[in-house]
Amino acid sequence: MTAGKLDRRVQFRRYTEADDGYSSGQTWADHGGAVYASKTDLSDGEKSRAGETAAWITTRFVVRHSSFSSGITPKDRLVCAGVTYEISGIKEGKGRRRWLEITCGARTDL
Repeated sequence: MTAGKLDRRVQFRRYTEADDGYSSGQTWADHGGAVYASKTDLSDGEKSRAGETAAWITTRFVVRHSSFSSGITPKDRLVCAGVTYEISGIKEGKGRRRWLEITCGARTDL
């Protein structure tokens, strides 16, 4: 992997609880600034559950390892080109502490 292949800007989002004193809610807020990443689509398909058919795509993003990116967890989400991806796994890429590979899934029928 070379820095030239990091051709996408992605934004991580973190789940937060909001409580205004009258009610509490859940929201996803931007976490840090946008970072450069490479994107590779791995597979796609449809899933049927409870009478609903949903189209999904599995994608792998690669980002530079940093103190910020190493704090990303599967509880976070990733947004690329307006599509919100749920993170399913994070692993160290080739080269010790150089890259992080983030495997995600997103619905494509919404």
